[in-house]
Amino acid sequence: MSEQADDARPTRAVEDYVKAIYGLDERGTTVTNTVMANHLGITPSSVSAMLARLREMQLISHQPYSNIILTPAGIQLAMKVIRRRRLIELHLVEHLGYGWDEVEDEAEILEHAASDLFVERISAKLGDPRIDPHGDPIPSKDGQLQPSPSRLLSTLEPGDAGWLVRVWNGDPDVLRHLDTCQVELGDRIEVVERQPFGGSVIVRVGDPGQVHGFGLGIAQTLSIELDPKTRA
Repeated sequence: MSEQADDARPTRAVEDYVKAIYGLDERGTTVTNTVMANHLGITPSSVSAMLARLREMQLISHQPYSNIILTPAGIQLAMKVIRRRRLIELHLVEHLGYGWDEVEDEAEILEHAASDLFVERISAKLGDPRIDPHGDPIPSKDGQLQPSPSRLLSTLEPGDAGWLVRVWNGDPDVLRHLDTCQVELGDRIEVVERQPFGGSVIVRVGDPGQVHGFGLGIAQTLSIELDPKTRA
């Protein structure tokens, strides 16, 4: 078959489900019917119907009332969808002038329309990049993904420091807030204080740096590659 045509491409719904399952699992979330329904904003019965379809397609391993696990074929499809999505996001930022907070809606449409050939042309044009505008690792063409070692800001203690390498989820509101705080990928982040009872994580950004307080909602989306000179 010509490289310009995609083989029997799965539906948008199938692609969205395997991507969502992989993303939740990547965050360490136990993936269940209820978790999927809450994540996608749909009814549990709708999720159950789609899970039955994914099971028939041998993309997941799942029994009622148990965890949802991607099969090797499911992981392969998820990697393909995620690669397409993250390359498109980077293309929008690098070549079309989008801000990192503007790419989500556009990429959501384009990821289901772009051909494999188009995506690989983007990758070549960008120099086969390894991360997208949010620091999310881009799977290789053969489906390998190598995230950088990092920890969520929400798990760090005063005295820990490192560099911001990833903003999870690409939530535009979070990204705009980071822009307001003049925080971007690669900035050095030092934890100054953790307020009690689930309060803000107080950080110093840069050197000498500005001090900001990030609530738990934001602290759980920021991944920090720790400086080995600081304690983990």
